[in-house]
Amino acid sequence: MEKQELWQNVLSKIELDISRPSFLTWFQETGITHVDEGVATVCVPNAFVKEWLQNKFHKTILHALRTIAADIKDIQYVIGRPEGMRPLALASSELTRRRRTPITLDAGDESGSMKDLTVDPLTNLNPRYTFDTFVVGSFNELAHAAAQSVIKNPGTSYNPLFIYGDTGLGKTHLIQAIGNELLNKNIVYKIRYIPAEKYMGEIVDALKNQSMQQLKQKYRESDLLILDDIQSIARTEKMQEEFFHTFNALYERNRQIIISSDRPPHAIATLEQRLRSRFEGGMIADVGLPDLETRLLILKIKTNAKQVTVPEEVLRLIAEKVTKNIRELEGALNRIVVASKLSSAPMSVEVARKIIVSHAAAPKKFVSAKKIIKAVAEFYDMSETELLHRSRKQDVVKPRQIAMYLMREEMKSSFPSIGEKFGGRDHTTAIHSCEKVGKEILINPELHEEIRRIRETIFHEA
Repeated sequence: MEKQELWQNVLSKIELDISRPSFLTWFQETGITHVDEGVATVCVPNAFVKEWLQNKFHKTILHALRTIAADIKDIQYVIGRPEGMRPLALASSELTRRRRTPITLDAGDESGSMKDLTVDPLTNLNPRYTFDTFVVGSFNELAHAAAQSVIKNPGTSYNPLFIYGDTGLGKTHLIQAIGNELLNKNIVYKIRYIPAEKYMGEIVDALKNQSMQQLKQKYRESDLLILDDIQSIARTEKMQEEFFHTFNALYERNRQIIISSDRPPHAIATLEQRLRSRFEGGMIADVGLPDLETRLLILKIKTNAKQVTVPEEVLRLIAEKVTKNIRELEGALNRIVVASKLSSAPMSVEVARKIIVSHAAAPKKFVSAKKIIKAVAEFYDMSETELLHRSRKQDVVKPRQIAMYLMREEMKSSFPSIGEKFGGRDHTTAIHSCEKVGKEILINPELHEEIRRIRETIFHEA
C-alpha cells in the first residue's frame, strides 16, 4: 500500500472517532513521509500541531495505523510537508466530495441571491470550546440565549452580538462555541476568530508590508467574524477606523459579527462614538459571577474532564471559598489535586481548607501610586501622561478622579500628596474628586463595577 493511501485510510478511521472541528483543526496538511523498521514518520505543518498530536492523539493515530498495517509499532513526528501531498489531506470520501462540489446556502448577500461558499477550516477556533462543556446559570443565561439565537439565524438575530464581563468568566468559551456549533451543523461558513491584540498586530504588519488590501479582504469576506477583547482596539484611532470599515462591510451584507469585551461599550472611554453606536445597535449581554451551585457544577465537570475523583464535600468547600473567577476556581481544584497526589494522601476537607486558606492568606502585594495610575490608565484605554495632564475633557476627568479616590482608599495618602502626584494640583481638587467618587459609587452600580475591576487589576499586578 502506498504511503499516501495508507494515510488517507488512517484519516478515514480517525475522523469517525473525534469531532469534526478537531479533525479539521489538527489533521489538515499532515501525511506520512516513510515507514522504516516499523516506525511511521508523520509529517505535520508546525511545532504546535506536532506537540498536540504527540500529546493528545498519539494513541488514536497509532491504533488506526496498526489496524491497517500491523507491522507498524511506533510513530515519530516531523515538521515539514511530504511530497505530492494534497493541499488539505482530508480523508473521508464525504469530506473530499464536499470540498470538490460547492455547497450552497442562503448567505443573505445584498442581492438576496444564493451564494456558493466552501468550508474553510482555518478559523482559529479552539475545538475544546463547545456548548457541551459550557455551564449555563443565572449569571450567563442571557448571553447563552442570545448565542443560541445567533446560531439559529446568523446575520439576522442580534447582529452584532456584544458579550461583556470580567476576566475568567467564560466569554471566550461562549463566543468560540458559537463558531464551533456552526461548524458542527455543517453550515458552510467562512469563520474568523481573532483576539483584538492579534488583529491589531496584523494591521501593523500589513501597513509595513503594503498588504492592507489582502488583510481587508481576509476579514471582509467572512460570514462570521468573532473579535475577542475589543477594548484593545480603542487605544488608537487607526485601529478603530479600520475595524469600523470592516464592521460596516460585514453588517451591510448581513454577515454575523460577535464581539467580546471586559466592559460594556459605554464604559470604553476612548471608543469612538460611531463604533459605540453600532455596538449598542445590536444585542448586548453580560456574563456575571456564577452562584454557588453553578460553581459546584463547573468543578464537577472539570474533575470529569481531568478524570480524577474528588469528594463532594471538598468540591463544595472550593465552590464556597472561591467565588469571583472560574479560572481561579479551576486553579484551586488543581492545587488540591496536585497536593493530594504528591502526599499520596486521600483528599479531605481539612487538607483542602488549609491549601485554600494558605493561598488566600499570602501576603498582600505592595500598592503604589504608580501602580494605581497605570491600572486606571489601562482600564480607560489612555496613556498615563493623558491621565496626569491638566485636561478638562470628561473622558479624562473621570478616570483622574477615580485614580485620586483609589490612592486615598488603598494607600491612605494625604490630599496634598495626591494633588502633587497629578501635576501639583491643589489639595482641594483631590478632596473634591474623592468626595465626588465616594458619593457616586453608592448610587451608581456601573461605577462600582468599574472600580472593582480596577482594584482587581491593581492587586493582581502589584
